[in-house]
Amino acid sequence: MTNGPVIIVGAGHGGYQVAASLRQAGFAEPISLINDEAHLPYQRPPLSKGYIKGSAGPESLMFRPEKFYQDQKIELISGRAVSIDRVGHKVLLASGATLPYGHLVLATGARNRLLDLPNANLPDVRYLRILDDSEALRQIMPSKTRAVIIGAGFIGLEFASTARIKGLEVDVLELAPRVMARAVTAEVSEYFQDRHREAGIRIHLGVQATSIEAEGGKVTGVSLSDGRHLPADLVVVGVGVLPNIELAAEAGLPVAAGIVVDEYLSTVDPDISAIGDCALFASPRFGSSLRLESVQNATDHARCLAARLTGDRKPYDSHPWFWSDQGDDKLQIAGLTTGYDRVVLRGSPAKKAFSAFCYHGDRLLGIESINRAGDHMFGRRLQAMDRSITPEQAADESFDLKSALA
Repeated sequence: MTNGPVIIVGAGHGGYQVAASLRQAGFAEPISLINDEAHLPYQRPPLSKGYIKGSAGPESLMFRPEKFYQDQKIELISGRAVSIDRVGHKVLLASGATLPYGHLVLATGARNRLLDLPNANLPDVRYLRILDDSEALRQIMPSKTRAVIIGAGFIGLEFASTARIKGLEVDVLELAPRVMARAVTAEVSEYFQDRHREAGIRIHLGVQATSIEAEGGKVTGVSLSDGRHLPADLVVVGVGVLPNIELAAEAGLPVAAGIVVDEYLSTVDPDISAIGDCALFASPRFGSSLRLESVQNATDHARCLAARLTGDRKPYDSHPWFWSDQGDDKLQIAGLTTGYDRVVLRGSPAKKAFSAFCYHGDRLLGIESINRAGDHMFGRRLQAMDRSITPEQAADESFDLKSALA
């Protein structure tokens, strides 16, 4: 059990959920949520797709209205944490204010990896991470005709689909030999490459941008490593993120590819925890330390931590899952497929509905599903039961998946 105020740095999915879950568990001490954005805490997944496509205002994204925080006695503090006094148990804000804590939660998230190229700081070179990014793109897209997206990960391809639907000509650049190469199997990459190309999106693989061309401060195109030049009046960059670890590092907490925490999400300081995109957490299940960038991970981290702070101390052991909406296709991933050596398809790519069951030997690591929500939910339930099915069963459409859950 934690005594004294809980201070949460960061008001994304993880930060919001810690505060809400603490109150749901009956935690009665003060809770402060430090938010460095000029909005109430909000959902991020729609930013690269539904929000840009639609006409609803920012309020449509908010987890809860302001009254919720008032009723739950969760203090929303607009500002930025700049240092931690571990000895004095205080957080210093950029405003000069100090906040005492009994327990400090670092939910600082991640930030865009910036493009280091000539003209990369021009107004028509955009990133997509926060609500203000999405709102700005939504406002300027009607005046644009041709977009170049640098990076073919989830965000890049989601935005590419949205831009194409909005009528823009779209080129996507990717240094890897296939799209989403770090996240999905070759079979799933190939499917999405075909689908995006069918939609009129031009995908350029194995190349990178070498410079952004401009005239009079306006973007005119992008030069490529193979000597080609692509005209453009909008460039959107999605080349990955960097975890926000600086606050922890300056306070003397161990950091690596994230803020180092144990299986209980605690740093070496028992009064400081880290969750979500910024946390490099020990995972007994996977036998290593992981840093995952997903809503599921941030939210489940938050619930696990809130339980510990209210007396229910258990290691974090949730099963990861992810999703991405691209055009008319929904990709859902259950599990971590890193290290697979065999892929078995169930369903038909030609019919735009199939799943890639990923195995290491005969052990099922995860399932990547396209427009087959039933397979995805099966995978999540199967993993929760610590069970598997054989590759032969996965490939056999006549095999009843539900029988493996009985």
